[in-house]
Amino acid sequence: MKLGVCSVTFRDKSPQEIIDLTKQAALDAIEWGADTHVPAGDMQTAQEIGEATRNQGLEISSYGSYYRLADYGDNEEAFQEVLQSAKVLGAPAIRVWAGVTGSDKASDDYRGLVVQDARRVADLASKHGISIHLEFHGNTLTDTKESARQLMEEIDHDNVFTYWQPPNSVSIKERLASIEAVKPWITNVHIFYWYSFEDRLNLAEGQTEWLQYLREIFQDGKERYVLMEFVKYDEEEQFLEDAQTLHELKQTLKPSL
Repeated sequence: MKLGVCSVTFRDKSPQEIIDLTKQAALDAIEWGADTHVPAGDMQTAQEIGEATRNQGLEISSYGSYYRLADYGDNEEAFQEVLQSAKVLGAPAIRVWAGVTGSDKASDDYRGLVVQDARRVADLASKHGISIHLEFHGNTLTDTKESARQLMEEIDHDNVFTYWQPPNSVSIKERLASIEAVKPWITNVHIFYWYSFEDRLNLAEGQTEWLQYLREIFQDGKERYVLMEFVKYDEEEQFLEDAQTLHELKQTLKPSL
């Protein structure tokens, strides 16, 4: 288990400030987001941030893109900018979104388009040794465990995986069931503890709950990044406290890793 942070946790901070905080928290890696810090197509920024990250002894876990499968309009080349940015950044993985429609509203034809595009971008990325990872999120085709599993089975591509994060407004039992449903494809994990985006809690308050999730995910012994995403009040002090909790979770799990 490697520990890291998503740069979207601190959208208002500079890349160097995020690097410094990551070092202070003794984390291993950063997932650089395309929304603020490494915009798709800005190769100079991608190169500079990639080099700055590695020069500080940190890894780049992934490129957090906002590319949505089957939503490129008339520009089928849109993913090329994302891919090139990830390559220049030095990211081994690209996070993408499973469309723009929730599973309850998606037609079979729409699902087919998402599957087709997932395979297309996975083929493109594989030529550069980069893997594709779906965001596990509401209002996309990974918004339920049933839809997420069906989607992964339909894509059926050895270069497509999925992240995992706790679905909102469901029980611990249901969240564990969602892990079980997509476990063969789970790679990185986004870790946070909240009732909602607007009502966040200290990670320490969810330590027992998260121990259950991580124990289930890491049963197979695979290496993954557990990436901090969002903290209470967006505060540095809270981030450092949550990072310490994350280290404690890793230590608790260590005998089984």
